[in-house]
Amino acid sequence: MSDPRTNRFVRSHVKTRHLVLLVELGRHRSILRAAQAANLTQPAASKLLAELEHALGVTLFERLPRGVQPTRYGEVLIRRAGAALAELSAAHQEVAELADGLSGRISLGTVMTPAIGLVPEAVLKLKQAHARVQVSITVDTSKALIQQLREGRHDIVVSRILDSESAAELNFEPLTDEPHSLIVRAGHPLLKRSALALPDLAAQAWVMPSPGSILRDRLTALFLSQGVPEPLEIVETTAVPCITQLLLASDMVTALPPELVQEQLDAGHLATLPLELGLRMDLYGIVTRKHHQLAPGPAVLLDLLREGGRQRYGAAYTKLG
Repeated sequence: MSDPRTNRFVRSHVKTRHLVLLVELGRHRSILRAAQAANLTQPAASKLLAELEHALGVTLFERLPRGVQPTRYGEVLIRRAGAALAELSAAHQEVAELADGLSGRISLGTVMTPAIGLVPEAVLKLKQAHARVQVSITVDTSKALIQQLREGRHDIVVSRILDSESAAELNFEPLTDEPHSLIVRAGHPLLKRSALALPDLAAQAWVMPSPGSILRDRLTALFLSQGVPEPLEIVETTAVPCITQLLLASDMVTALPPELVQEQLDAGHLATLPLELGLRMDLYGIVTRKHHQLAPGPAVLLDLLREGGRQRYGAAYTKLG
């Protein structure tokens, strides 16, 4: 049952301009810049913010010498305002599509591995059937993508859900995990070793993601658990073209899903080391917001992603889903 106080707040106090201002305050952290982005004067923006804080009885933003900082209440309002505006935009798009055939814009976020195969294949099938639909694809980390989805900045993401707070608001359809292999250039000296072991890898230069990433943490734990010091020579990047060039031009080592460099592996330019470290990332999958009705365009893309998941991952995806 809905709370009468919530209904009264929404019906009596919240207008679209409040939502727009909240989103811009979250983006700019400045009343002046947020007002400019929302096409308001600074006094008008300050008045709108004061109205919300008075109606809620809490402080939404701390006023600082240089800008503003959202409180925990403000963070909630920013996120929910973004989602509300996204719903209004989706409603407008859905009405337009019903009147004029499938068109409009879809925002899709994805982590790296599905960006190589699953996502572009689904988008190409969508465009073949509905050429006027515009698709924006963002490649980012799971943490960033989930936050963007919760704020209404994406219709669908293909990623992991890493915290329980997000899980309560989202639908998750698991696709697969990511087994990682050790990748080096063809002709690398380690390929000639008959008994390759972890200490051999520690002595090599590596390409790794930054500290704090899932893969970096698991590589660190792997070395430490076996009493082997971490490699001293490390280049930090997650850009696959950069990783590929580093590997081809040196004796560096990296851990990647083979799918990301499959063309180079098939061409014989890169190779996998014969050492299984058991490196697997958590399951990634198709993520959407609960209680959110997708517009026709995103709904078609969702079906195509599901179809692609069944074709790529077969029984594993069917069982997981």
